[in-house]
Amino acid sequence: MPVEFIGMIGTRDVSEIRPPAGPVVDPDYTLRFARAHEDAGFDRVLIGYGSSSPDGTQVAAYVAANTERLGLLVAHRPGFVAPTLAARTFATLDRFSGGRVAVHIITGGHDAEQRRDGDHLGKDDRYARTDEYLDIVKRAWTSAEPFDHEGRFYQLQDFLAEVKPVTEPRIPLYFGGSSEAAYRVGGKQADVFALWGEPLAETAEQIASVRAAAAAAGRTEAPGISVSFRPILGRTEDEAWERAHRILDTINSRSSAASFVGSRRILPVGPGAEPQNTGSQRLLAAAAKGELHDRALWTPTAKATGAAGNSTALVGTPETVAQALLDYVDIGVTTLLIRGYDPLDDAIAYGRDLLPLVRAEVARRDAARVEAPVGAAR
Repeated sequence: MPVEFIGMIGTRDVSEIRPPAGPVVDPDYTLRFARAHEDAGFDRVLIGYGSSSPDGTQVAAYVAANTERLGLLVAHRPGFVAPTLAARTFATLDRFSGGRVAVHIITGGHDAEQRRDGDHLGKDDRYARTDEYLDIVKRAWTSAEPFDHEGRFYQLQDFLAEVKPVTEPRIPLYFGGSSEAAYRVGGKQADVFALWGEPLAETAEQIASVRAAAAAAGRTEAPGISVSFRPILGRTEDEAWERAHRILDTINSRSSAASFVGSRRILPVGPGAEPQNTGSQRLLAAAAKGELHDRALWTPTAKATGAAGNSTALVGTPETVAQALLDYVDIGVTTLLIRGYDPLDDAIAYGRDLLPLVRAEVARRDAARVEAPVGAAR
């Protein structure tokens, strides 16, 4: 089965090692960034969400109007708009983009960040709200008849959305999280469950938890699994590691982390920080066990940023990193989300040097599986 590649775009040039350049919304840069991913062969790009970031649906609409085939994975936090409005918004975007939209559900892992948008629910209540929210959104996308809903967080009467997605039976839902509540809700609701890049053994444990939650919810088919990394490539192993240490030195020399979705101001980041979300806690636990795991997983970048976002690296030549990614495919990963510390240049390099290697090997394995029964019959 082909592996899906997802990149990530933002509206200006910024990363953990690059100070913000240009206006917050730079249309020319945004378009160059998106087209670089399309030309590189990425299936989708993630458009992130932050309490101070540009609106992701409008970014997605701009990118869709100026690209040909690139898929759009729009991050969305339930609770800030009504689920009926969200359903219509994404269905409309899917119509205008020709069926290229997917939605990445982020329930929210930090109380202070949630409060910036006026959300004062605790974590458990947020996940309960997300579960109910997605029930409504899915029904809005698929129901041909008006429906009512009487729940804990939402009450609707006689709702029917005239606009339906192009995508059948509905828009794909990706879901992020690493807590038990995330497994429970994502296992029930998600088409693809998204994890950050942990060592293989820990990732396999999380995959098992997601699959168990899906089974407990009565699903006969488990969600796909996405894992996120920050590949650092070099023409030789020495060159890759020299670059990795330069990146780490730059991160450590800066006072705060930055990302495509803002500076994470006030939130605890950096060495010694104690993040609230389980995903960041797990990355820091992996970093505490050692700097290098498995074939090429390198954790000091996570430690240096307080695991503020997907922050573990895969370091090596394109061949080494491709094999490392395939190690995750071997344990059940279906989607690989990769982004670089030099965002635009790295996206181009991944398309030239990395994606073709992974895709060729996956295709070779798929062909071998198809041919094996024929050979055995002989």
